[in-house]
Amino acid sequence: MAQGRNEARVKSVQCSSPAGLHRIAYKEWGDPANPRVLVCVHGVTRVGDDFDDLARALCDQYRVVCPDVAGRGRSERLRDPRLYAVPQYVADMVTLIARVTANSEAGRVDWFGTSMGGLI
Repeated sequence: MAQGRNEARVKSVQCSSPAGLHRIAYKEWGDPANPRVLVCVHGVTRVGDDFDDLARALCDQYRVVCPDVAGRGRSERLRDPRLYAVPQYVADMVTLIARVTANSEAGRVDWFGTSMGGLI
């Protein structure tokens, strides 16, 4: 049975760091073809699941993407702990955005971040 648009689809994207490859997990809500993309990024000690209620509420208007930042939630840990810093998180989010917008008409994304997620 296919998942509905108001149900989360758990996916991942392969990202790179100076220490090698790692997978970033994310939840996606809403119509995968919707060009309106909202990326919700959590704080330092949180996870993408924090946005489940918000994603359910907005998935009729947006394709909502909620990643787990490297080393948190369903995402893989980095091989070098010194890489847990904003530059690596930004690189991972750029890869994620490229993945989720690759086959859509999205020319931009909207960003909702809490704490560290806002800094990224």
